Amino acid sequence: MSRPALEVADIFRDHGPAWRQAHAGHVSLEQLKVMSAIERCRTAALGGHVVRCEDCAYTTIAYNSCRNRHCPKCQGAAAKQWLADREANLLPVPYYHVVFTLPAAIADIACQNKAVVYDLLFKVSAETMLTIAADPKHLGARIGITSVLHTWGSALTHHPHVHIIVPGGGISPDGQRWVSCRPGFFLPVRVLSRLFRRLFLKALSAAHAAGRLSFFGDDTDLADAQSFAAYLAPLRKAEWVVYSKCPFGGPEAVLAYLSRYTHRVAIANSRLISFDEGGVTFKWKDYRLAGRDRYKQMTLATAEFIRRFLIHVLPKGLHRIRHYGLFAKGACADNIARARELLAVAKSEGQPTAAAVDANKPRCPCCGGRMIIIEVFARGAAPRHQPAPPTNRFRIDTS
Repeated sequence: MSRPALEVADIFRDHGPAWRQAHAGHVSLEQLKVMSAIERCRTAALGGHVVRCEDCAYTTIAYNSCRNRHCPKCQGAAAKQWLADREANLLPVPYYHVVFTLPAAIADIACQNKAVVYDLLFKVSAETMLTIAADPKHLGARIGITSVLHTWGSALTHHPHVHIIVPGGGISPDGQRWVSCRPGFFLPVRVLSRLFRRLFLKALSAAHAAGRLSFFGDDTDLADAQSFAAYLAPLRKAEWVVYSKCPFGGPEAVLAYLSRYTHRVAIANSRLISFDEGGVTFKWKDYRLAGRDRYKQMTLATAEFIRRFLIHVLPKGLHRIRHYGLFAKGACADNIARARELLAVAKSEGQPTAAAVDANKPRCPCCGGRMIIIEVFARGAAPRHQPAPPTNRFRIDTS
């Protein structure tokens, strides 16, 4: 895959030092680490290795990746490995996609209390799904959930929401049968929305009472219990957004979707258009519109672009992909085996997995030969071997 003409790293390298100096004391250590990692990613600063084709002697340098989870260039390999691990857990049933979104007023609190509020978003949305699914009036079964946290809108604004991928059914409470949902319908979104609102506001109020929330700037008055209660009061009557999408076409479609969503960062390099003294121009999608009109371009001042990118840096130790119910880590393997048994489906054999495909060694772009490592060099060092052009034995005669 060719390198994009413009990368977030280019913007950080060019304007990062001045931006850090201008905002000294207002940037967290995690944000500074993310900037540094992206700036150094796949450069000589991190070292690397030299690879050469066994057939045509084509040689190239591969610099090491920063592997930071916020880096636009480093999520491809991580996503492939994660998908390979998840592939074995797919069930031969329709899968559904449900999105839980926090209201703007709660998102403002989350901006200053990311670890607490994001954790509540995960736990409460999962509890909501598990509770309604277990109700005999709806499904009456134990379900499995994979949740993925996104904190951004397409324009890099702060828009925390969680994507939930769930099989269309679950195991009965007695563990003796598989309970399927109605075709094309999983759980009622209005019921989910009301329970999600009640449980989240209750949990958020408890966090405030326990002193787990902090407030700064114009929001310092929310530290007072009465002010906080008054702030939440309108939210108890407002409609909270829970969106259920159409079911996926099958397990393969689930994998394709997850490959796009699980390790996504705030903005991909492919969305960047230009970067000059006028600012950063990028593509974005206006979801309020339909059709081709929703695809637009936006230009932000460089300092504002950097600020928006960094507000999506997650607190250290916060996992952005979590599993609940049947997919909870401790009993996932046993639950998957039981679900397959109830569905009378054996684990597929003889079909290449994502892990097997990804295990293939890099191939030469010139002749397709196997590339081998001939040198490893340390951080900041220069390689002894320099890239050489391929031999002309593969040249095509066009005369």
